[in-house]
Amino acid sequence: MSEGVTVELRALTYFVAVAEELHFGRAAERLRIVQPAVSQQVARLERELGVSLFDRSPRRVRLTEAGHRVLAAARETLAAADRVRDAANDPLTRVRIGTTAGLTARLERGIDALRQHNPSFEVVLVDLPVVDRLNALRRGELDLALARGVRSAPGLRVSPTWSEPLRVMISRDHRLAGEAVADITALARNTLRVPSRDTDPPLHDAIDAAFRHTGLRPTFGRPLGTIQDAVVEIGSDPHSWALLPADQVAETDSPRVRILPLDPPIAITGSVVTAEHPSDQATCTYACAVAAFSDATP
Repeated sequence: MSEGVTVELRALTYFVAVAEELHFGRAAERLRIVQPAVSQQVARLERELGVSLFDRSPRRVRLTEAGHRVLAAARETLAAADRVRDAANDPLTRVRIGTTAGLTARLERGIDALRQHNPSFEVVLVDLPVVDRLNALRRGELDLALARGVRSAPGLRVSPTWSEPLRVMISRDHRLAGEAVADITALARNTLRVPSRDTDPPLHDAIDAAFRHTGLRPTFGRPLGTIQDAVVEIGSDPHSWALLPADQVAETDSPRVRILPLDPPIAITGSVVTAEHPSDQATCTYACAVAAFSDATP
């Protein structure tokens, strides 16, 4: 950037949106403004910087080499601006937590415990897929995240905090529906449905590793979608079964399916994740969160 150049945060925000969407129209929809405004701000930014940030064609938009360099710096600048705003608005009371479906009970207990430490905590929950949760932490958009199956992550600090058993979901018409416990050997003859690796790599890999230890190799079927979809699909197929975290299926209340413990049991580890080098304040919040979201929390 040449001396004397003044770059507005708004222009950087618009540029980052286009860089992530690689489409001016979608970026405008995401920003909830008209497309010409986005195009004008990006063009102005390019003039101020003296470089082309995008290669544009009628069929696609892509970042130039300069665009890739500016994108990294723009994200850092916007994150720093957010930290300045937070400082002005007393960040001691605001905690942004990355989460996902099936953690309601643990979140309720953990947030109650955090508020015992600081009654003025304002908790902001952000529901994201696990990969996006970790990336948001790296960009400073979250203060901490809960994640199942994550043992380590580059650039992040991971603390295993709770152990969660996996539960079997079967149709009420499945031959084992009347049992109190589902035997894994008996289930292995049916098609197993689990979340896809693209959607939830840590959970998928944890399930796969658990089966390697049992010596069984079940037949994997089409990946599961949402828990609501799983209830409908598994409930309609007495020859398939699903394996999901206990807290997730605990929120399921449908007569279409049975939820059973697994024999032998398989568990997945849940972790609290934050930035690798948090501030002193964030370190305190992190330590409190590890205790708050652990199995020992009443």
